Amino acid sequence: MDIKLDPSRDDLPLMANTSHILVKHYVLDLDVDFESQIIEGTLVLFFESGNRYRKKSSSTEETCQSESDEACKFRTPEPCHVPVTNTRTFSSKMGYNDFAIYGKGEKDTSGKDGNHDNQEQASGISSSKYCCDTGNHGSEDFLLVLDCCDLSVLKVEEVDVAAVPGIEKFTRSPKLTVVSELRNQIVHELVTLPADRWREQLDHYARCSQAPGCGELLFDTDTWSLQIRKTGAQTAIDFPHAIRIRYRTKPQGRSVTWTSDQSGRPCVYTMGSPINNRALFPCQEPPVAMSTWQATVRAAASFVVLMSGENSAQPTQLREGCSSWHYYVTMPMPASTFTIAVGPWTEVKPETCSPNDQAAKRPFSPSEADFRCASICGHVEYPCRFQNASATTQEIIPHRVFAPGCLRGACQETLLQLVSPCLSAAHSVLGTHPFSRLDVLIVPANFPSLGMASSFLTSVCPDQDSLTCGPCYKAFLFKFACPNSPHIVFLSQSTLTGGSHLCGTRLCHEIAHAWFGLAIGARDWTEEWLSEGFATHLEDVFWAKAQQQLAPHEAQEQQELRACLRWRRLQDELRNSPEQLQVLRPSKEKTGHVTDSGSSVVKHGLNPEKGFMQVHYLKGYFLLRFLARRLGDDTYFSFLRKFVHTFHGQLILSQDFLQMLLENIPEEKRLDLSVESIFRDWLESSGLPQPLQTERQAGAECGLARQVGAEVAKWNRVNRRPRKRNRRGTKEVFEKNV
Repeated sequence: MDIKLDPSRDDLPLMANTSHILVKHYVLDLDVDFESQIIEGTLVLFFESGNRYRKKSSSTEETCQSESDEACKFRTPEPCHVPVTNTRTFSSKMGYNDFAIYGKGEKDTSGKDGNHDNQEQASGISSSKYCCDTGNHGSEDFLLVLDCCDLSVLKVEEVDVAAVPGIEKFTRSPKLTVVSELRNQIVHELVTLPADRWREQLDHYARCSQAPGCGELLFDTDTWSLQIRKTGAQTAIDFPHAIRIRYRTKPQGRSVTWTSDQSGRPCVYTMGSPINNRALFPCQEPPVAMSTWQATVRAAASFVVLMSGENSAQPTQLREGCSSWHYYVTMPMPASTFTIAVGPWTEVKPETCSPNDQAAKRPFSPSEADFRCASICGHVEYPCRFQNASATTQEIIPHRVFAPGCLRGACQETLLQLVSPCLSAAHSVLGTHPFSRLDVLIVPANFPSLGMASSFLTSVCPDQDSLTCGPCYKAFLFKFACPNSPHIVFLSQSTLTGGSHLCGTRLCHEIAHAWFGLAIGARDWTEEWLSEGFATHLEDVFWAKAQQQLAPHEAQEQQELRACLRWRRLQDELRNSPEQLQVLRPSKEKTGHVTDSGSSVVKHGLNPEKGFMQVHYLKGYFLLRFLARRLGDDTYFSFLRKFVHTFHGQLILSQDFLQMLLENIPEEKRLDLSVESIFRDWLESSGLPQPLQTERQAGAECGLARQVGAEVAKWNRVNRRPRKRNRRGTKEVFEKNV
């Protein structure tokens, strides 16, 4: 299919200047209003400037690293070509008329020029100064750029963290006399507290977020970004390291969906838009901007608020008819993994509790971490479960199931009994669960897929056991690159009607994203196969172990049958899609590269056809299956556990996985395998990979696949036979099948 792609329309811009300054923590304080379909409140961002940690190298790559050994970010200086709509250059000479400043409670009165309201405008390719050169403008002010879309920004102000009682202990240098420097030092000391003081850190974040403002900041918006500056702050180090943004979402905002549940009652959730969370709150979207967060959300007392968070939050009654929910995350993750769902959900509980259920209910707090693990993790410091002796042996993490009341019975019958065995199976394959708990939510009927693990890449998955292919099958898919989220999984109600097999495989796929997509994320969102290929491959392995009643040969035949179905679907996909969208690593040698400021684009990220494609699931699955067969399952999965332990809490590119894998392959099994050959045959070419074609042509179908094929052929023959009417002519009957 020959479809011309337009970068200005198809590529998703990531505008945040993460090379200069990084958000380390978000504090959200929000109200959910179903009548107006708006989420409104404040967002406090705590920063650490990247300039002070930048180290130049003699190569074209530049490594930016914080004192806490942040995930490495490779930079290749090159011209910035990012779709923008407002190419004005900010300078200290611009007056207040060029910006908007709104007081608390004031209405957004922005005009039709698109400022402050992110109005849609015709987007084009340009080399905007603010997305390419926002670090230090000489005599000009430093410009903070955040990813922002479909939001009404009402006010931006600096937060006076120095006014918080008891904060003096974070002022290491008593000689500081400049108040702005004192505030920034306080934030620096706060964001770099050791992991074992995480409770104290969260408490101080909350207290600082409620501190008074100490000066409004100038800001402006365009279609894709929010730009903020402070007069006289010429570098990221001088820029305020704690700011408060008052804003509100829009009913048509693309990051959240306002709808009704199966009983007709209102609800709202983040379903994973291609633009990610920038229409939920201003943030730094690039994966390298890994941060923690805490959120307080208020809604009517009849609603339940679920969110990506390490705590199983319970409501706090504020006043009659209104409740507050609080969640937090201590593991740094991209802002795009933040997920929220608010609705009249009912918690589904088992009628009788098994020993596994009792064990899963016991809470596990990161404060119990004893850090006696022999090996050292390679990620930024946080309360890591891989370093906790108790967490490493926890087969089943605490979990809850929520659904509309009308589906309580179906959940008890099908879903509830599957969660524990699927979690246990995942632990037996990959080891330590990266996250301390899990919520599973059956989402409204208009949810456009079978599941989403709320990871750094999308987990919206099709029904991979369907016997059909083509456009009707592709309709199950929705989006291409929305991140999944920790601690919460969305499942479609359709999984409840397909029996334990459909529900179990979907659940296993989403659970797999805890390791691949969340604990280990792709540094470049175009490499979706690092999330979806792994989850698709692992769902078969998890489900085979979860079905304890199956003999090994029966489980193997089921996996072979699913491989046969996926092969047919992949062939159909590649026959009916543009070649440009069939490539798993479309940016090739530029994968992972960003501009000097940190901005970039996600190639084909907004292409509507991309949202219906499954090539990153299927090609990725077959690549991993090919590698597992080459090594042997025992060797491969032993390596995979080692890889997870090495790279959890970090971002990777394809070569990180492939290089470590090849180093662990015995020479006699490596043969012609190399990173370059895998890139060439599997990741950087369209069409069917040649090694896969050779394997499928040489391999014989398993017995179960032959049985299914014979049954399908039989019914095809029946459908082709002529029909005849009975004597009354009132109904049709098939000729007897011989």
